[in-house]
Amino acid sequence: VQLQASGGGLVQAGDSLRLSCAASGRTVSSYIMGWFRQAPGQEREFIAGLSTSGGSTRYSDSVKGRFTISRDNVKNTVYLQMSSLKPEDTAVYYCAARGTSYSSTVYTVNYDYWGQGTLVTVSS
Repeated sequence: VQLQASGGGLVQAGDSLRLSCAASGRTVSSYIMGWFRQAPGQEREFIAGLSTSGGSTRYSDSVKGRFTISRDNVKNTVYLQMSSLKPEDTAVYYCAARGTSYSSTVYTVNYDYWGQGTLVTVSS
C-alpha cells in the first residue's frame, strides 16, 4: 500500500485542522492505520490508531480528547481531526499502516508502510 499524507499547515493555538492520508494499492480497512508525529529534536511518537475492524481506536495521552482518527472506506482515506491545537503539537505528522488480520487491536509499533509526512505548525 502507498500512503500520502496531506493537510498540514500553519495555524494558531486553539484552531482545528484535519489531516488526510490517501491510500492506494490496497484498502485501508486491511490495515491497522496509525498517525505518528515527530517534533524537532525528538523521536517519532505514536499518537492515534484505528483497528482493521474500525471499531477500536487508541490515542496517546498527549492528544486524547482533542484528536480523532477515522477512515472513509469509499475514499480509501484515513483522517486525523485535530482540535484545540497547542504549540507543542508542532511536528511533522506521518500516517502509517500495519498489516494484520481482521481484529479490534490497535498496535503502537512495528508499522510496515509510511507516508511522506506533512508539517503542522501551531503558533502561540
